Amino acid sequence: MDDHLFIAATPSSPEVNFDFAQHRLSLKGESYPENAAAFYGKALAALREYLASRSEGQVDVDIALTYFNSSSTKMLFTMFDALNAAAERGLVVTMHWYCDEEDDTILEFGEDMHADFPAIRFVSHATSAG
Repeated sequence: MDDHLFIAATPSSPEVNFDFAQHRLSLKGESYPENAAAFYGKALAALREYLASRSEGQVDVDIALTYFNSSSTKMLFTMFDALNAAAERGLVVTMHWYCDEEDDTILEFGEDMHADFPAIRFVSHATSAG
């Protein structure tokens, strides 16, 4: 397994920075790729391989998405579901959810994620758009 997966951001897809050696996974930017399943496929495969190799310890997940469409939402659910399953097996998963304090949609989505995936430690970080 590679220690690092990096996919540069584009205008319609987020930066994916999965540093498996440091146990830090990051998504940031906007997410409305033409084909979300294709875009997230490599990241999901790498994430599943990484999680399969870890049953203890901790991983930090930074999510700083300023916008995502419904097909991206499905892929995020799939990713969070894999993280939640690993957390239920004993891995300590801490999700840092970054959103603009004015953005109720992203904030509420984060709160929903917290409710849907209770094994993940959820930390919300309000940022200001300035």
